[in-house]
Amino acid sequence: MPANATATATATASGTHEVSALFSRGRLTAIPRKAARREQLLAHLTESLFEAGRDYSEREINEALLTVHEDFSALRRYLVEDGWLTRHPDGSVYWRTVAV
Repeated sequence: MPANATATATATASGTHEVSALFSRGRLTAIPRKAARREQLLAHLTESLFEAGRDYSEREINEALLTVHEDFSALRRYLVEDGWLTRHPDGSVYWRTVAV
């Protein structure tokens, strides 16, 4: 779980409207530059697109992220770097990071 995941989850739960403001017609209008805002988005994407306990191929991750924004590689990178998704060292499998 990301180091600030508890705070982010709380902020996301109370700031659902804030996250929805990032979308237009179901599509993400832009990836937030501010880290706190981006963390809210990543928490939302993790919860809404990826099931806990399931493995995903890179292609599946890309396809899921492509449903919300064309820059799926940036979103995938943020999800992994910020600890929302974990990637096998060889890059073959991704999974949602387990909350501890």
